[in-house]
Amino acid sequence: MKKYNFNAGPSILSPETVNNTIDAIKNFAGTGLGLMEVSHRSKEFQAVMDETVTLFKEILNIPEGYSVLFLGGGASLQFCMAPYNLLEKKAAYLNTGTWASKALKEAKLFGEVVEVASSKADKFTYIPKNYTIPSDADYFHITTNNTIFGTEIHHDIDSPAPLVADMSSDIFSRPVDVSKYGLIYGGAQKNLAPAGVTFVIVKDAMLGKVSRPIPTMLDYRTHIKEGSMFNTPPVVSIYAALQTLKWLKSIGGLTEMSRRNKEKADMLYAEIDRNKLFKGTVTAKEDRSLMNICFVMDEGYGDLEAEFLQFAVSKGMVGIKGHRSVGGFRASTYNALPKEAVQALIDVMREFEKQHS
Repeated sequence: MKKYNFNAGPSILSPETVNNTIDAIKNFAGTGLGLMEVSHRSKEFQAVMDETVTLFKEILNIPEGYSVLFLGGGASLQFCMAPYNLLEKKAAYLNTGTWASKALKEAKLFGEVVEVASSKADKFTYIPKNYTIPSDADYFHITTNNTIFGTEIHHDIDSPAPLVADMSSDIFSRPVDVSKYGLIYGGAQKNLAPAGVTFVIVKDAMLGKVSRPIPTMLDYRTHIKEGSMFNTPPVVSIYAALQTLKWLKSIGGLTEMSRRNKEKADMLYAEIDRNKLFKGTVTAKEDRSLMNICFVMDEGYGDLEAEFLQFAVSKGMVGIKGHRSVGGFRASTYNALPKEAVQALIDVMREFEKQHS
């Protein structure tokens, strides 16, 4: 039976990424050594690092004056690393979910933090609107996609303060105007590579302005100076990221990727809205995520939740159980998930509906 991978992360990667990385683990760049065994200082791996940075900048159309870094610690370390480097007097945060809340909590260790708006009272079922960003803030932090609650910011915000974004779960899913951001960061384990590497895109002019001393490993300038090789980088994850970037470029880049993602999401949301057994959890449809589609059993059918999950799993659907803090179901439709997988899930939902009509 074919399996369809809807896991929220670590999640599906393109076959090109998986197969090319497997080959390199066995024999990297014709060296006769596996990728996990070679020196990160070798000329062969330096070429991988250089090409990965180049493609990162090309595909995202990153302007001059920005550095691309590959670090450890996941997005969770960036929750403190960003304010450590950028927060001098005051920072503003938009609270749209679990990860945004965690980022806000860490920032409070470094200075004044203003929560400009939050949808917590309504269980993060929408993206707040009509809030005011303080123009005197050192930066304004957003989480562009909320994996647990299924909401997403679909545009690049115009902010009077430098914009900082956690794009862990929607990076490379659509074109981004990087010039509007001072810092973009994220874990790789959604749309880019296996867990183990964190990407950072930072505007060089943002750095060096705080008065506090910064530990060497937590200073972005350290990693800019050392080309992300101050310590041993996660070579396998970076190599896999390069394969993903090559695949993205080969299919037509972010314009084509955005089209595919919208098509997949539109298909599944249409079925959720049509099917009498299910309903979406995001109250503002314009805020529905294209990456993490969350839904529950509709009123009167709640007792069928466990049965549907078991039925879907028996049909090859993997990873559609909702986050433990929310319940219900979550289909993560990241870049590498084919349209065929979404159609398979729709067919399962329709078959289940017929059984209970």
